[in-house]
Amino acid sequence: MTSPSVGLELGLLRSQGPHDRAAPVRESASTSVSPAPGTMATDSWALAVDEQEAAAESLSNLHLKEEKIKPDANGAVVKTNANAEKADEEEKEDRAAQSLLNKLIRSNLVDNTNQVEVLQRDPNSPLYSVKSFEELRLKPQLLQGVYAMGFNRPSKIQENALPLMLAEPPQNLIAQSQSGTGKTAAFVLAMLSQVEPANRYPQCLCLSPTYELALQTGKVIEQMGKFYPELKLAYAVRGNKLERGQKISEHIVIGTPGTVLDWCAKLKFIDPKKIKVFVLDEADVMIATQGHQDQSIRIQRMLPRNCQMLLFSATFEDSVWKFAQKVVPDPNIIKLKREEETLDTIKQYYVLCNNRDEKFQALCNLYGAITIAQAMIFCHTRKTASWLAAELSKEGHQVALLSGEMMVEQRAAVIERFREGKEKVLVTTNVCARGIDVEQVSVVINFDLPVDKDGNPDNETYLHRIGRTGRFGKRGLAVNMVDSKHSMNILNRIQEHFNKKIERLDTDDLDEIEKITN
Repeated sequence: MTSPSVGLELGLLRSQGPHDRAAPVRESASTSVSPAPGTMATDSWALAVDEQEAAAESLSNLHLKEEKIKPDANGAVVKTNANAEKADEEEKEDRAAQSLLNKLIRSNLVDNTNQVEVLQRDPNSPLYSVKSFEELRLKPQLLQGVYAMGFNRPSKIQENALPLMLAEPPQNLIAQSQSGTGKTAAFVLAMLSQVEPANRYPQCLCLSPTYELALQTGKVIEQMGKFYPELKLAYAVRGNKLERGQKISEHIVIGTPGTVLDWCAKLKFIDPKKIKVFVLDEADVMIATQGHQDQSIRIQRMLPRNCQMLLFSATFEDSVWKFAQKVVPDPNIIKLKREEETLDTIKQYYVLCNNRDEKFQALCNLYGAITIAQAMIFCHTRKTASWLAAELSKEGHQVALLSGEMMVEQRAAVIERFREGKEKVLVTTNVCARGIDVEQVSVVINFDLPVDKDGNPDNETYLHRIGRTGRFGKRGLAVNMVDSKHSMNILNRIQEHFNKKIERLDTDDLDEIEKITN
């Protein structure tokens, strides 16, 4: 494995077609991107921008072949005439982008308080969980890689999943796991443990929903395999052209379902009968893309019976369950019991206004009180969020804006700055903030109340949104802006649903504002 000091390079195999310009050949999708010489990267935001530019440059150096092929908004490489596929890619962008964003902003594991529930395939076999990586009897170079990544002891999901994944004979697994719980490291460890470096053919196959998510998994393999230089990795992504009839000698292949299926079935670059471990990551994102579900099932059917099947998903609605059961026979199941969010420690208020400008004025009156801590302001549309951030800036307030048209890396840089307290207030839309946890937020302002696509109150979003302010027994504060009969009706229905009174607040009365912050 190459060392993580090299830049973010695509792990692409050399293309030997007669029309090819030489594409970069690397087995690295490593973690750090060095800023170009002479750049003034003085803080994490500047570094993030430098990294983003360097990454973009390394992608643009990739020469693609014959047909006009270009990366789409997700970075997945598509033919220019494949309009139907493009539409599908765009439709799932939210979930895939959200998942990528969470990976980028999590530098360490989240402290997950959810209870883990293990349902064994054979209820009579003893249930093992481990409290240290030494108990797993890993190859020394893998244990070294685990510690080099900063894992001192297994996370909750790893405690239960690793003994199952590394058992002899290996066990199949369906696991529910959010971003930041260490699940990528867990399945990477399972793959690396099964590889026989002397056998120069693919032995492990990992499916990711998008090109960027495949690269993120590749980074983890690079880091964990740092002390295992003979292990090689290939990316099965669109635009990575190989000569027909060529066989791949890399041990691990990561890719998106369409390309992996082509490499197994049509082009025969991979012999699926020799695959020992099959990982399907982010199943909930995967099935949001038309075609990916069928392609994944077709790949799974080509694999040998004794191949270990591992499937991971952050959520487990019915459609994901059905899919998981088709792909993973006789599974062990690991589920997370959902943490009960509560409004008991949160003070809730509403402010009565007549229009958007009055809402803005009320917000300005509140501003001094809310910036004692860190605050998030939620808007219904990108347009409102951009307008509000601009107006607040004009008033001399320092705010950050998180918006859907920003690239994922840019969003990550904004969240990072907010986390570090460089901006005290974050203005955002619903979609952008879904699933993002910033621990120190203690004030939430609903500039627009959360509603679903039919205009009804979105109670779950309301709970999750303001629930983040009252964690760890802290006192949280939520202020709802109401500017019409319709929004008053929404507020009343939210109040009834949670059976919690939302008090009226007069933002023109300084004594009242002072009272709410005490």
